Amino acid sequence: MLSPLDFLTDLFNPMLAFLPKALIVALVSSLVAGVVGTHVVLRGMAFIGDAVAHAVFPGLAAAFVLQGSLIVGGATSGVLTAIAVAVFAQNRRVKEDAIIGIFFAGAFALGIVIISFSPGYAGSLQQFVFGSLTGVTDSDLIAVAVVALFVVATLAALHKELVTASVDRESAAALGVPVFALDLLLYILVAVSVVIAVQTIGNILVLALLVTPAATARLLTEKVGTMMVLAPIIGMASSFVGVYLSWSLDLPTGGRHRLDRHRHLPRLLAARPSPRPAATPPTSSTDGPPNAGRAAINWRYDPPSHHRCVHLTTDHRRPDRRLDCRMRTADSCV
Repeated sequence: MLSPLDFLTDLFNPMLAFLPKALIVALVSSLVAGVVGTHVVLRGMAFIGDAVAHAVFPGLAAAFVLQGSLIVGGATSGVLTAIAVAVFAQNRRVKEDAIIGIFFAGAFALGIVIISFSPGYAGSLQQFVFGSLTGVTDSDLIAVAVVALFVVATLAALHKELVTASVDRESAAALGVPVFALDLLLYILVAVSVVIAVQTIGNILVLALLVTPAATARLLTEKVGTMMVLAPIIGMASSFVGVYLSWSLDLPTGGRHRLDRHRHLPRLLAARPSPRPAATPPTSSTDGPPNAGRAAINWRYDPPSHHRCVHLTTDHRRPDRRLDCRMRTADSCV
């Protein structure tokens, strides 16, 4: 196994120019996926990341067979699938997870059929599925940087609206927030984030890049803003370790990335159960409590399965009173 010093030496070795490129792509992909993955985890839609990861495969395969740009091909396929999922998900007779599952299986099967037209496709298929350090070119590096700037700038500009729609869709719609348009935008951003990570992480394991750092950050903080900072940091640190171990031990890049991201998550899950504080029960007396005319207020944020801020109000004159506070701005609960 290489020492860290030897790894740094290889990074600056002109004969190994592909290695720093792969590391940069992995770090940038982790940065983008960490921010996008925060919204994915908040909405409880981790499965959409897996579906989109497989949905980009036909575009990647077609671009490979036609010797075109993998990023353009994958992004086109992923965006079209994201639009289709967002549109069909509006039909309440069929649940969103069923629609995602249909596209999940069909898109991956189509990708395998397309890439089978290329001679010697078995090796190429393995590169798509598990990732490779040697497949990153200068044009890929530029494309990844441009896409990353676009994704981060879009999320920063629409941060409050996206968080509002993620936490409470009904209230967001009532306040005039374009929920469907934000859903569609988020699906597209997920697709783009997947595409820029496929070459180093692989198509199958790219879901770990979206979900695991954000889920780990969710266990460490209750604030969405802090979560968006922690998730990219966790992802980038894991990517660096993953590339180092992959290069040192000659292991598939995607597998090492996924293992490094999952290393601390089980311990955090066991060490930090989700707290559910309750409202302070009222005290009763014959003459009435000293604060009979005042209410004791306790704020808490329900887990993502509820997606709402709950305002618990206990009134000494009406101890059974409980109000659900529909937030007016995203800042009221983050």
